[in-house]
Amino acid sequence: MPYSLEKLEELSDGDRDFITSVVSVFVEETPADMKELEQAVQTGDFDAIYRHAHKIKPNVDLLGMEETTSLIRVLETKAKEHTDISGIKGMYAEVKEQIREVITELKTDFAL
Repeated sequence: MPYSLEKLEELSDGDRDFITSVVSVFVEETPADMKELEQAVQTGDFDAIYRHAHKIKPNVDLLGMEETTSLIRVLETKAKEHTDISGIKGMYAEVKEQIREVITELKTDFAL
């Protein structure tokens, strides 16, 4: 499973309604956030890349997506330093695929 509800369960004291609500918001809002990040990556707008990556990072972290969180941290750092746009593009592609997979699983697991 590419995600873990451990942090959410701890944060919510096991409140299933809260967990389902957070998951629903992630599934609904993250695709739009990713589109904005993709546009920034395509145009090489380092400041926008940083902003959008920074916005997405806590959400993937909360869902225990450790590999994705690590990639976003590196992507965020490179954007902040205005370096390595080709590396950022590669990392973005990985992040996009990982998030797509998790959203698919969450929709199934939570019947969304």
